[in-house]
Amino acid sequence: MRPAQPDHLADLAVEALIDEADLSPKPGLVDRRGSGAHPDMTLALMHASALSLWPCLRQMAEAAQAHGQVNQPLRAELGRIGREGEHAMLATTGGINTHRGAIWALGLLLAAQALDPKADAGTVAARAGRIALIDDPAMPVQPSHGAEVRQRYGASGAREQAQQGFPAVIGHGLPQLRRSRAAGASESHARLDALLAIMAALSDTCVLWRAGPEGLNTVQSGARAVLAAGGSATLDGRRLLRTLDAQLLNLNASPGGAADLLAACLFLDKARSL
Repeated sequence: MRPAQPDHLADLAVEALIDEADLSPKPGLVDRRGSGAHPDMTLALMHASALSLWPCLRQMAEAAQAHGQVNQPLRAELGRIGREGEHAMLATTGGINTHRGAIWALGLLLAAQALDPKADAGTVAARAGRIALIDDPAMPVQPSHGAEVRQRYGASGAREQAQQGFPAVIGHGLPQLRRSRAAGASESHARLDALLAIMAALSDTCVLWRAGPEGLNTVQSGARAVLAAGGSATLDGRRLLRTLDAQLLNLNASPGGAADLLAACLFLDKARSL
């Protein structure tokens, strides 16, 4: 028998986080090969972090079901639960920020999915955007890398991506995932291609923080080159992917924002089974 819906949605979200972590070879990111541009992170740590978030994700789905609509009380409760989930994550990781961005993205999408389990991905993402547009008065004002990058470069970050209905996921990641599958690529290659499509479109504040506009240009142009060569399943695509990985490690650049959105993409894809 299928678990109760909040449990099932939390299962899918944690599974998406673990699938994203395991996916290899991801340029500049933690994967089965190693730590990428994150010497303080390991694959085991990413798994532990993902698992620590299950209670918080389940509570978000329960909150959405209890409120039954997009409104300020739901937004406030999701914010509170998300902050508690972040504390649990940091306790598990020893203070290392492994999944803060993913809590935001997946929490919104999971809540939106719980409000209408049969909705398609575009509808769920648009509803998540409506939730994200509501202010949370209890949200603490604190400096962040994303806020500094937005001020310095004028780039939109995770907050804006959510408020716009996750265009990098709906317009790029999911379509590429499905195109690559339809072309006969393995599931791993299809997911890598989806990540690359997100990287090519996203002004990733994680990259901008670590490597500035030069790093972002390297990420976007390199991802486009792999896809133009036929994707990660082709010989030329794999060669270009190795080159991009080496470039990002040299720049100490990590497309962490794209990784969070790949997890969101995989969650929406998995939720079609509801």
